[in-house]
Amino acid sequence: MVNRYRTPLTAVAVAALLGTAAVAPAQASAVAPVSVTVAAAEDVFVSQAEPAKSFATATWMSVCGTGCGSAAAGQRVALTRFKVAGIPEDAEDVKVTLDVVSARTTDTTVSVRQVTGAWTEAATTWNTRPAIGTTAIASHTGFTAGATAKLDVSSAVNGDGTYAFALTGTDATATVLMSSRETGNRGPKLTITYTGGTGDTGDEPTGGPLPFTLAGTAALRASGKKVFAHYFTPYPLSLDNQAPANDYYARNYLKPEGESGKHSAYGGLLRDRPLGRAPITGDYATADFKTEVKQAIAAGLDGFTVDILSVTSAHWTRVQNLIKAAEAVDPGFKIVLMPDTNGLASVDSDALAAAMAKLAASKSVFRLADNRLVVAPFKAEGRTAAWWSGWMKTMEKRHGIKVALVPCFLDFAKHRDAFASISYGFSNWGNRNPAANSGLGTNIGRAHGMDKIWMQPVSVQDERPNQGIFDEAGNTENLRATWKGAIDGKADWVQLTTWNDYSENTQFAPSRNAGWTYLDINAYYLTCYKLGCPKITNDTAYLTHRIQPVAARSSFAQTKLMRLRGGSTAARDTVEVLTMLTKAARVSVTIGGTTQSYDAPAGVSAKTFPLKAGTAAATVTRGSAAVAKVVSPYAITTTPQVQDLHYRAVSSGR
Repeated sequence: MVNRYRTPLTAVAVAALLGTAAVAPAQASAVAPVSVTVAAAEDVFVSQAEPAKSFATATWMSVCGTGCGSAAAGQRVALTRFKVAGIPEDAEDVKVTLDVVSARTTDTTVSVRQVTGAWTEAATTWNTRPAIGTTAIASHTGFTAGATAKLDVSSAVNGDGTYAFALTGTDATATVLMSSRETGNRGPKLTITYTGGTGDTGDEPTGGPLPFTLAGTAALRASGKKVFAHYFTPYPLSLDNQAPANDYYARNYLKPEGESGKHSAYGGLLRDRPLGRAPITGDYATADFKTEVKQAIAAGLDGFTVDILSVTSAHWTRVQNLIKAAEAVDPGFKIVLMPDTNGLASVDSDALAAAMAKLAASKSVFRLADNRLVVAPFKAEGRTAAWWSGWMKTMEKRHGIKVALVPCFLDFAKHRDAFASISYGFSNWGNRNPAANSGLGTNIGRAHGMDKIWMQPVSVQDERPNQGIFDEAGNTENLRATWKGAIDGKADWVQLTTWNDYSENTQFAPSRNAGWTYLDINAYYLTCYKLGCPKITNDTAYLTHRIQPVAARSSFAQTKLMRLRGGSTAARDTVEVLTMLTKAARVSVTIGGTTQSYDAPAGVSAKTFPLKAGTAAATVTRGSAAVAKVVSPYAITTTPQVQDLHYRAVSSGR
């Protein structure tokens, strides 16, 4: 089992996140616009002075008039293309801007025109340039280095489709703009905003388990912001295709005496497991991977970051099968390759390059718009920056694959400078308690200041029986705090840590102890992050709690107990009610036979109550009618069989 040790951070006060304070971004009004950002699929510029030259590898685009550089024939024109998908047919107040970032400060004017001829990024030169429209759609004067200029192209965009634009100028001074090959995700983009698009009046409750209508897959994927979940191959849906009551999870991982007593010291390896299923015929492993891909798509995710522990074992086979499953279900669901330096410590550069090149042949493996293969090594500092640089050269020279490296560090501050010159972006494994996640904008700001993208870790909780350590997640507080950090800090990507690492109890995947609850809550924040916070149309209540007080001792003779990680939020014994409401309502909470009530506001709010032995339930009423009710099936006891600090979660919507 991989030990993802992290250096604990000093605890920081987070009083604003406690009690009834809502950590969610402000709830959008009924007429709040949806905003979608689409990165350029292709972009290039052509030069009249060098009519046969291709600039397809340039990290900039130059726009200039015919007298550019005092040349009689020195015109330069930039071309960019976008693939737009997911705009509802009934969308209203649609506005589309072409956003470009300047590399220089110039007092110049650039106009945008529609491209009417065919072209490709790789093959286009001045001599082969496409025909462009004679009428300017929009113009912009005055460019500042590093700033974004917006040109209104609403008149040229009519719903989903492919759109190409030319940027032209009349000045003798060149306007230099960032291309999609520039690091820091600063290439051309379309920003599309609209209202409506729901097909209804917005006043009636909508069906389904969520408190809002989740946008379609196309609309979510059209956003330049990506959300991946970290997939850990040791824990697929089933290990032996047996009935869940007596499968390998039940026999060997959940019981203290499982695997011949191997895990008895800490009361068994796991406290939770994937949702069970009946045995199936045929290739059950591939069928299970397809199920997990479908689950992730249904939850709004863009893909998995897959932890690659080996290039020869069963884990390697699972990685390959997961990629094949994604390709079979939906090639648009992307797999980010994440070689794990803990598991691959003995694998040399050539062998790793050959293995990654094999995986990269799949169209489901994630590449940037410029076709660079995204590789995000876990614990990247397990190898030196020089080692990774050499490996990237091997990938390009031997396998013809350019790599966009996004190292995932255990210690970002210590290693970021050494990796800066070879990295497209940065990430870190992160922490699992609110105190350590109160200042997430610092890392995001540092990455952006170095012209790198940032992949922000978002997490629920972390309890590790076999390592004897746990973090205090504070019910859903840590989940909400890490999403707040990603949204407020404007993280480019998000990594949910994890999809299914049950030995660390960090999973988002549908499970025995939480069902779909964490994914359902996550879908709200994912939407806030990608499109802006959605209107709440269904009153929904979520209940989270442990099944024992933190200090309770097990009846089983454990010799190794989990202790609070240093620097963590203080341990607490609480039941939390998280509500997402269309209007203010009265909430009654019953815990261990005692009922308390409070008034919950419209939108998102959370309130905690002391944990007591017995059962927990909550009912939301408005007037005399109950609009939501949630009853936890997980009994709370002061005498647990084994120490179990994993938070259970239940939704009124399922």
